[in-house]
Amino acid sequence: MSGPYGGYRVGRGLRLPPLMFTAAEAAGLVMATLEGHRGAADPADVVGGALAKILRSLPERVVPAVPAASGDVARHEHLDRLLAACADARVLRLAYGPRLSEMEVEPWAVVLRHSHWYLLCWSRSRSAQRVLRVDRVADLVVLPETFAPPSDLDAPAVIEEHFSQGWRYAVEVHVDAPPQWVRRWVAPSLARLEELPGDRTRMLASTEDPDWYARQLAAIPVTFRVVDSPELLAAVRALGKRLAEL
Repeated sequence: MSGPYGGYRVGRGLRLPPLMFTAAEAAGLVMATLEGHRGAADPADVVGGALAKILRSLPERVVPAVPAASGDVARHEHLDRLLAACADARVLRLAYGPRLSEMEVEPWAVVLRHSHWYLLCWSRSRSAQRVLRVDRVADLVVLPETFAPPSDLDAPAVIEEHFSQGWRYAVEVHVDAPPQWVRRWVAPSLARLEELPGDRTRMLASTEDPDWYARQLAAIPVTFRVVDSPELLAAVRALGKRLAEL
């Protein structure tokens, strides 16, 4: 850390109470972060900067090898202000996207998913829930007004479900198992689940690649039926034919 009269850094091997890791735990944490976030090797990335601090505190003998940075770091200059606005429940005015569209939002949560930061919010300008990429926020103004965020919000689940919607081909699949079972096999980013009579589940989603989606369905260990999704049905039949010929 730096200051007006100099600075300091954490020395390698320094023990930081009360949080302690064994060598295996530290290595596992570092490698899981590197595997799950593509910017983790770059100190300029938010996650990469935090990881670098952990690495500097580890003894030399247990520091795992870190690959070279790719140089592809998402912009995050507004991240701290967005997090603070979520914590303080302050309304924001954003300039968003390449066209600098202006919108007024209630920021609910900031979540890191698939190496990108996302803002989950309620857009007052569009009267709709929105999921915005933080690196596409060009500017923001914190307004004096506050709001009451949803009390039962599961932000990571909402954002994962958002990823399953809005693609070219509609998906509806009925699975012969109750939702609590299907959740074990189907990630929230793959489909939204609805309960059907008779201990069955409706999967609602969309996809840009029916062949890819058919392969995901093949991993479900119970029977299912594709409904009103002709492109997906053709892909599932083609996949079944290829598997039968093995």
